[in-house]
Amino acid sequence: MSVLIIGGDKIDTIKGILDQFGDFSVTHWDTRKKSSACRKEIPQNTDYILMLTDFLNHNAMYKYRKEAKKKNIPLICTKRSASSIHCEVCKFLKMNNCEE
Repeated sequence: MSVLIIGGDKIDTIKGILDQFGDFSVTHWDTRKKSSACRKEIPQNTDYILMLTDFLNHNAMYKYRKEAKKKNIPLICTKRSASSIHCEVCKFLKMNNCEE
């Protein structure tokens, strides 16, 4: 699966969480630079988007939510905390026996 992570600076912990669920190809946009945050297009091979809401401005959130909906790409919005990411990925993958 290919996942696009939007937001956050360091995603090593997030990659570790995703490794628990299987083999993921990860693309990361930190959106730190305001000028380039909303100019990128979602890659064609993206299976779903993980949006870290703690580190995004409203314009970037709006743009990528709208584009994901238009391209019919599932979108997970979560805080950057490991427990939040783990819980939301479990819900997305419809896993019933996820440990906290």
